[in-house]
Amino acid sequence: MSSAMRKTTTPPTRRLAAAVIALGSCLALAGPTAPAGAAPADPVKTVFFGDSYTANYGIAPINHQDNEKLFCFQATQNYPAVAAKRLATSGITLDVQADVSCGGALVEHFWREQQLLGGASAPAQQDALKDDTQLVVGGLGGNTVGFTNILKQCSAKLRGDEGVLLPGSPVDPDEPAGECKSFFESGDGKEWLDYQFQRVEGDLEEALLRMSYHSPDAERVLVGYPRLVPQDTTKCSTAAPGQTELPFADIPTDALPVLDQVQKRLNDIMKKAAADDGADFVDLYDRTGSNTACDGADRGIGGLLEDSKLEIGQPLPWYGHPNEKGRDLQAQHVAAKIEEVLGR
Repeated sequence: MSSAMRKTTTPPTRRLAAAVIALGSCLALAGPTAPAGAAPADPVKTVFFGDSYTANYGIAPINHQDNEKLFCFQATQNYPAVAAKRLATSGITLDVQADVSCGGALVEHFWREQQLLGGASAPAQQDALKDDTQLVVGGLGGNTVGFTNILKQCSAKLRGDEGVLLPGSPVDPDEPAGECKSFFESGDGKEWLDYQFQRVEGDLEEALLRMSYHSPDAERVLVGYPRLVPQDTTKCSTAAPGQTELPFADIPTDALPVLDQVQKRLNDIMKKAAADDGADFVDLYDRTGSNTACDGADRGIGGLLEDSKLEIGQPLPWYGHPNEKGRDLQAQHVAAKIEEVLGR
């Protein structure tokens, strides 16, 4: 494991992008400013990016059904689409140049091609950015951390036939799922996790710089992930109405706080990355604590093995993604942040 944990030197593109941002900041200081609180009168040229939480995996119908991006599982009514509708009621029109969100995307797929199921591929998400793009919105990071690998490390069911469509593999399949708490809190498991977070931190820095390089006048909004595990984990010992499986299936109760700590750490890294680079951040983790996977009828997250609205021969599980309620919460908070950003 240690041989894979080598830091790389800062690439020339990152240094160039940083210089561009610095120059842009100086020019911005010299330019005229809009009146405080003024909403844009013209449509705002916007690009959405991200992974399955932006694409809203699990919600049907999906886009790209006639091309190779079918397996991005991007919902026709994902939170970017719903947020755009909410903003329109406030007099803010988004001219969506592209929504390139795609299930399974790592942060590095912002600048690298993404391989999809069936041998298909999706172009680097940054390819959608234009010189005249005014707003860039989305979220990446969960797949780079390896959240599905963590889930599989903690769940024997997800390692078996029921998890065959969930990408990734356990971090260490030789370690029992029932002992995943101790695995991630010490030794190789902790070392692996610490390295994953280092990757996220560096890759988010790269992605944010690239946004400024390709769309120098764009406002950037990084969107965090909704909370999955509640503070009171005893709620996770009860199945949601109409369900037979527990929200987190067979993941041990003592491992649920570990999952929450992983998500909180990711949220903090994303928030810091946005602040350090002058971008805005939507803190969904802090705003969705009453709509976790364990909140029964109020859940905004579908249970790991709860049937979603997608089918490939049979219904696909939610695998812990936002349901329609959760999607609407995402859209609400993202729209509010966009309105704030554009109006200041």
